[in-house]
Amino acid sequence: MRKGYKTFAAMCMLLSVLMLAGCTDKDEEALAEKPVIYLYPEEAQEVSVRLDYEGELFCTYPVYEDGWNVIARPDGTLQDLRDGQQYSYLFWEGVSDIEYDMSEGFVVKGEDTAAFLQEKLAQLGLTPSEYNEFIVYWLPKMQENPWNLITFQTSVYTEYAALHITPEPDSVIRVFMAYQALDKPIEVPEPVITTPERKGFTVVEWGGTEVTLS
Repeated sequence: MRKGYKTFAAMCMLLSVLMLAGCTDKDEEALAEKPVIYLYPEEAQEVSVRLDYEGELFCTYPVYEDGWNVIARPDGTLQDLRDGQQYSYLFWEGVSDIEYDMSEGFVVKGEDTAAFLQEKLAQLGLTPSEYNEFIVYWLPKMQENPWNLITFQTSVYTEYAALHITPEPDSVIRVFMAYQALDKPIEVPEPVITTPERKGFTVVEWGGTEVTLS
């Protein structure tokens, strides 16, 4: 059966409101991707980020013009060289026909979602400030479901949304959750999670998608 996807990425609470006001005019049935990208260089430096996305971008913040060019600082703050404004991360939203791999994952009670995400996102390499932003966006969508099948996509996602960053980072951590609401638990194999090392110039990206059956 073909799966239809409605994709979102978690944002911090204030910017979530701004994004929802200005970037979600697309048909609600569109496949919408919303990852955010953090840059943590060892010292302030100019960084270029280009996204090779097999789909259509329809919202970015700051504006994506054949790439982002920013001054990145070790605390993660970014200054866009186009408009001179300061940002906390790079945001994009788009549509594509990605078929996510739901063959393995974690079956979690809705009421246990927050604790599960805290544990697993930390294992996947996110800091508390990063995974808390993720959780405050996704928790209201997931905690009321009886159960959720939660997966963390790897090459299925990164092959559709390749990042090209100059200068080349020392560490790249990309976390993309795909989940499906369930009425009752199912049995699927659980993957082994290996915690990545954060060293030198580190790039972190996270996002998510809700997978529904059509």
